Amino acid sequence: MRGDLEFGSIPALVRTAAERYAEREAVADGRVRITYRQLGEQVERAAAACLAAGVEAGDRVAVWAPNTLDWIVSALGAVTAGAVLVPVNTRFKGAEAVQVLARTRARLLFVTGTFLGTSYVAALRSAAGRAVPGGAVGEGGGPRAVPGAGPLPGLPHLRDVVVLADAAPADFRTWKEFLAAGDAVPGTAVRARAGAVAPGAASDILFTSGTTGEPKGAVITHAQTLRAFGVWGELAGLQEGDRYLIVNPFFHTFGYKAGIIASVMRGATMVPQPVFTPESVPARIAAERISVLPGPPTLLQALLDHPARAAYDLSSLRVVVTGAAVVPRLLIDRLRGELAIPTVLTAYGMSEATGVVTMCRCGDPAEVVAGTSGRAVPDTEVRVAGPDGAAAAPGEAGEILVRGYQVMSGYFEDPQATAQVLGPDGWLRTGDVGVLDADGNLRVTDRVKDMFIVGGFNAYPAEIEQVLARHPGIAEVAVVGVPDARLGEVGKAFAVRRAGDGAGGAGADVTADELIAWARREMANYKVPREVEFVTELPRNASGKVRKGLLRERDARTGRCGEGASPS
Repeated sequence: MRGDLEFGSIPALVRTAAERYAEREAVADGRVRITYRQLGEQVERAAAACLAAGVEAGDRVAVWAPNTLDWIVSALGAVTAGAVLVPVNTRFKGAEAVQVLARTRARLLFVTGTFLGTSYVAALRSAAGRAVPGGAVGEGGGPRAVPGAGPLPGLPHLRDVVVLADAAPADFRTWKEFLAAGDAVPGTAVRARAGAVAPGAASDILFTSGTTGEPKGAVITHAQTLRAFGVWGELAGLQEGDRYLIVNPFFHTFGYKAGIIASVMRGATMVPQPVFTPESVPARIAAERISVLPGPPTLLQALLDHPARAAYDLSSLRVVVTGAAVVPRLLIDRLRGELAIPTVLTAYGMSEATGVVTMCRCGDPAEVVAGTSGRAVPDTEVRVAGPDGAAAAPGEAGEILVRGYQVMSGYFEDPQATAQVLGPDGWLRTGDVGVLDADGNLRVTDRVKDMFIVGGFNAYPAEIEQVLARHPGIAEVAVVGVPDARLGEVGKAFAVRRAGDGAGGAGADVTADELIAWARREMANYKVPREVEFVTELPRNASGKVRKGLLRERDARTGRCGEGASPS
């Protein structure tokens, strides 16, 4: 499906879906259920309110909230009004959110009230109060002041803050008040604004996770989004009437685009999940008859290992798509075997490439799904380059380069950072290390910056993690390089033991010495971690990637243990 040609823009997609899937359920958010016709009406009303608030085409509008119906309506409403959407990470502290709002000079912000015990409104107000006056960042990174003042003195470009709740401070507005203010805007004005949105116009600015350095905003267009996730939906086998549990956060490329956009394109029912807990997911799958469940391996592992899994009917599951981390072969086998899920796929993408680069295909064998991230999606080139920039031979590791319609135009107002990753020939340097096999399947081995050198040998943590994850007593593992007086660097493994005596055996019994001895039998000596530290869980960002910087900091704080030792 060429979504960019069929719909042209996201506003046109929403309007078409409201007609095509009119009475089919669009969103099931707790007790609130709306059809696609109702979703179209709510999005148009939100767009009218944006026009009433003075939002102009190209203005940046931010959403800082968890996965809910209000997120979907406010975001699509802003985009329908011609705005550029700026999703803000719900894990951000107030200062981090203010930085994104300042850098993008956001005109309007939709913010949740209280989430997970934190008042986002209070955090925003406190952080904005500490910001430098006139702190909206202009081109080149310097402060740029504007006349007048909005509700937050440290964010002069931010003219309106709308709280997605029933109560708001006096200088903010509630969601209901905001929507009511747009009732006087005629529908013709909304449709005229939506109709003027060009396929090549920017649709969103998605900030990278920032695991290595300051997050940067990738600018993506309507056409790129629609074309990429038309392909994604087709390859995943997403169907009209599917019920899609969206656990991936909406502020992330995968949650917003593989979740909301792909569902609207296909007429699937969106079931937003604000918070992932091992207890909530199996119950939600059973109650909502979920058929599609994309998510990181940690989510799927938790589902499989849930002690009360047998009490829930999970037979409705039809499609699982995963990635963002090492995917153990055992996980794929258990999903296909224990849960009888017919379609289990892995994929690879990044914000700078609209979230889609490679993907497995339905019918791929388990070794391809578990061992690779599949092949380049149509009309996309992927190659692996050595240190000299020359193409690496099949089976040789190098930096992954991508070229295609989905590659970003650049980072928002950051030409220097853009030039570092995007060449004049259109090739995007991903910063990821990978290997292509003879069939074009990509195996992502690591981040360029995560590679460490042991006595002159390149060691790739993800490759080591893939092997360690095969140990029957290990549920999850992450490897980082740590200093060593003799070899320069060596590996240190942070491992989570497998609970109980299920499919993997009794993980509580495995020791550091046993795991290291086992690893010596499975891989070259330079790859074997010299230390193992057992932890209850690995620190992750919202997209499921392990925050290895935190693990390195932990090692620096706790000090080095002896070879083969475990502090636990």
